[in-house]
Amino acid sequence: MKNQDYQPDLDISIVLPVYNEAGNLETFIPELSGVLRDLGRPYEIIAVDDGSTDDSVATLRSLKHDEPHLRIIRFRRNFGQTAGFAAGFDLARGIHVITMDADGQNDPADIPKLLKIMEEGEYDIVSGWRQDRKEPFLSRRLPSMIANRIIARSTGVVLHDYGCSLKIYHWQVAKNVKLYGELHRFIPALASEMGVRVAEVPVNDRPRRYGKSKYNLTKTVRVVLDLLTISFLLNYLPKPMQLFGLTGLISGGAGFLIALYLTLLKLFTGVDIGTRPLLQLAVLLMTLGVQLLMMGLLGELLSRTYFEVQDKTIYMIREEE
Repeated sequence: MKNQDYQPDLDISIVLPVYNEAGNLETFIPELSGVLRDLGRPYEIIAVDDGSTDDSVATLRSLKHDEPHLRIIRFRRNFGQTAGFAAGFDLARGIHVITMDADGQNDPADIPKLLKIMEEGEYDIVSGWRQDRKEPFLSRRLPSMIANRIIARSTGVVLHDYGCSLKIYHWQVAKNVKLYGELHRFIPALASEMGVRVAEVPVNDRPRRYGKSKYNLTKTVRVVLDLLTISFLLNYLPKPMQLFGLTGLISGGAGFLIALYLTLLKLFTGVDIGTRPLLQLAVLLMTLGVQLLMMGLLGELLSRTYFEVQDKTIYMIREEE
């Protein structure tokens, strides 16, 4: 596990990816600050501006006068929400790393409840569950329900609401999970290989006051593709030969049996098999089988040099204020 020498010096780090949320930040940051001050614990709020084109940065700078614990991180361009979480995790100094949306739909008043559950149950992750979502059923809630079930079945980590950004992570989880693509939704599943304990708590879901949701059909497609990635990473990353090799053996074996049948047919009946499509299928299946076996061997080698050894981030910070 990396970051073995790291030790947090705060109790709470709020990670807040921001993209064109100037209108919501004006009320959300003071509300969040009030809840954190009432907790009486050392805290910080890390606002990661993801290349906003509105007045989000100016708003954050104005808010910092009344909230000295606010840290503003600016990306050079729009890298996506996952990169915002990754930067926040890397820079967080708290024991408890809390992720939230900047649009105000996550209720800061739920934070004390989630912290209590985490500390009393000694959980590594406590996830919010939006039971009463303020979103259209057909376009948002139904696809989310289907996706949550697919994710739970594919990863073995059962949560009702993977899409809820309000989550608390123990610092050892936040500092040791590698994010890219749209994988911020799957952090509990990614962290499952560490042997984490996960709890889910009902939380309040509030309507967005300003702006519009950044979620669209393109993101849905990305989530589906990343779900396939997660399934592979969790089940076959340490053993890619079991996926490609097994598939290759099945394909090659089927091709061999077809070829054997055609050979016996030729030997005992003298039937011409050279122009039969079945022969082409046999050759294709055996060739595919060999290729899949080779892919499995290459996968075994690549898994030993997994991309994490590059020690590269998926974002570039312009400045920290």
